[in-house]
Amino acid sequence: MSHRRSIALAAATSVAAALALAPVAGAVDYPAPSFPQGSNAAKPKGPFKTLKVCKGKKKSCFPTIQSAVNKAKPGDTVKVANGTYKEAVKISGASKRYIKLVGNPKDPSKVVLEGKGLKKANGVQILGTVNVTVNGLTAQHYSANGFFALNTKDYTFTNLRAYRVGVYGIYAFNSVGGTITDSQAAWNSDSGFYIGQTPPQAKPKRSIVKNITSYGNVLGWSGTNMRYVTITKSKFYNNGTGVVPNTLSSEKYPPEEDNIITDNDIFWNNFNYYAGAPFKVGKAAADSTPYPVGVGALLFGGRHNRIDNNRIYGNWLAGAGMIQQLILAPKMPDVSDLIGNQITNNQFGLNGTDTNGRDLVYDGNGSDNCIAGNTGVAVTVPADGSTFATCPFTGANAFDGSAQGELVNWALDGTHEQFLVQHDHPAQNGIVPLFHYSDYTGTKAP
Repeated sequence: MSHRRSIALAAATSVAAALALAPVAGAVDYPAPSFPQGSNAAKPKGPFKTLKVCKGKKKSCFPTIQSAVNKAKPGDTVKVANGTYKEAVKISGASKRYIKLVGNPKDPSKVVLEGKGLKKANGVQILGTVNVTVNGLTAQHYSANGFFALNTKDYTFTNLRAYRVGVYGIYAFNSVGGTITDSQAAWNSDSGFYIGQTPPQAKPKRSIVKNITSYGNVLGWSGTNMRYVTITKSKFYNNGTGVVPNTLSSEKYPPEEDNIITDNDIFWNNFNYYAGAPFKVGKAAADSTPYPVGVGALLFGGRHNRIDNNRIYGNWLAGAGMIQQLILAPKMPDVSDLIGNQITNNQFGLNGTDTNGRDLVYDGNGSDNCIAGNTGVAVTVPADGSTFATCPFTGANAFDGSAQGELVNWALDGTHEQFLVQHDHPAQNGIVPLFHYSDYTGTKAP
């Protein structure tokens, strides 16, 4: 299973260097991917119990969250009182299907899972079960992930906060269906949110992501080989890079496909964490450089994705774009090309008051890709927009090797700032732009 997402140099050609997303080992050894247990089991009928967890020595309460989960039967609720709990919680197997783990949905900051001192730990891990809900908790300082759904079906993550964890804030992998709503992730050393390795399905179940906020992370959103995901009404700002679905051979089921990124605010993703960060920056793979700082939304390979009706501004390198998954082209040409993607009806540059370094970028790889209906577009790569086919479009796109080379050079910039088009941002209520953490006067990491 891959974790850190970086763009790696693979080879030089007369046109451009090849690049790839390269994994770095994570903090935990994960179980092998499999389909969840109990996926065909009947919905429990009850009667259901509420098991209470609280601090102190009250006879009516369990002393730890895990002890209550262990006793819970399908459909039961584990209700956690306000307080700080230093433990790693696991909800595993068919016998834990339909369980609800509930803290304080109105104020998740009052129910804190604390990971300091715990080794190889997630805050909450759902494993091999179905229809589990986690609602109203904060996870911080875990060596792995904050909230993690693995080999699950129809999970619900809502009203969660994930801060300062070692890999991903809120994370679903090898899972079918599910929702992530009304949640926040910040200051995480990889991405704030992640859905990846979604199994292909004859009758797809969409995963719905709505009203999330992701800031101060290496990546706001990463999803290797994710599919059937809708991300909407959310904010991605002050990350190194904003929203980056991608295709990799190191995880199952490439390519990423059939995702919808719509009606989001994607702005100010210029955080140069390499110049200083509140988390430890992981080492990239050999001969590699990170995703370029300053990008709002980028498809690295992929099929039938839509980036539509978003507000994209103040990203100093590029607003939105797509590029071939070059490193897979020689060995996996069937998944490396961009096919049938659309970038449509987005509003760039905040009416000219907060421009992107370049609004739209596309190397012209693949077929059936189109770009149309976007407003506020001032600067593109290529400059003449020759790779942009208007929608609808079928057939081979117009590849431009020099445009691809320009995008690759951004990734190879050792300073992470050479190609940024820097400028001041108009003030936003309650949000301070983040470029260098040492100069940041906004909300600091916990």
